[in-house]
Amino acid sequence: MLRLMTHNVWNKDENQPAWAEKGLDCSAVARVGGLVQVYKDTTPDIIGCQEVSCLMADLLREQTLEAGFNYALIWGRFTPILYRADKFELVDTAFGTYAEHIDGFEGSFNDVQSKAWNVGVFREKATGKLFVFATTHLWWMSSDKNVEPDWWYQEHSDEAREIQIAEVGAKVKEFSEQYHCPAVLVGDLNTGYNSKAVQHLLANGYRHAHDIATDYAEEAVGYHDCFPWGYEEQYHDRPFETAIDHILLLNEPDGCVKRFERYSPDYYLPISDHSPAYIDVEF
Repeated sequence: MLRLMTHNVWNKDENQPAWAEKGLDCSAVARVGGLVQVYKDTTPDIIGCQEVSCLMADLLREQTLEAGFNYALIWGRFTPILYRADKFELVDTAFGTYAEHIDGFEGSFNDVQSKAWNVGVFREKATGKLFVFATTHLWWMSSDKNVEPDWWYQEHSDEAREIQIAEVGAKVKEFSEQYHCPAVLVGDLNTGYNSKAVQHLLANGYRHAHDIATDYAEEAVGYHDCFPWGYEEQYHDRPFETAIDHILLLNEPDGCVKRFERYSPDYYLPISDHSPAYIDVEF
């Protein structure tokens, strides 16, 4: 059984004034211990990350090793993959950033070049089985003119995310077909289940882990505000369809996903706005 995770760790290297005024610290150095504690609690085999700075990547590598995890890292701009080098052999990999500008759409859709994808093909050492694992982070603004606050709005954001997910979805499918193996695509898609982006994947052969888990499927969204001005002390209570962190599979065997979960302990509230989501899967 493999445990595969998606985890947005919040790209914030330095403490922020609003936190310091409250005697708090949201710097990468202060928060990395909480991230490592999550991995101690959940023991993921592979983690598809988002919003990981160079500093946070170094801290994660250092402190996970100190905690006894033999994680290797496939670097990708803000979207690295951590995997257990004792369990897996890396066979192939690819990485790309999404275009900042899209023909016909005004504005930027990758303003700090953090929206990217990272793909690895892995061989499980114990069984020799191959599988593809990919992580991605899509554009974040809303196409809803009535969104609050109004600075969250940018026209064509939904369409931009669909274009972005089509790019990584095609790359994952290419690897899956090349190596004749199942694939897992995880990430912060910044949009819900009924969105253009997720529905694009579902219309092109992917299945959501929530829909095919045989033993347990998480309904919570695993999200709360954790921003430069502070953090909420409770998680949002919203329907599953509004969750923005997703795990989807392609060419997977029937019944392979046993559990789809999110991990949201109280200690994690000042660590990141996104709870990690993971699946237990057997290929």
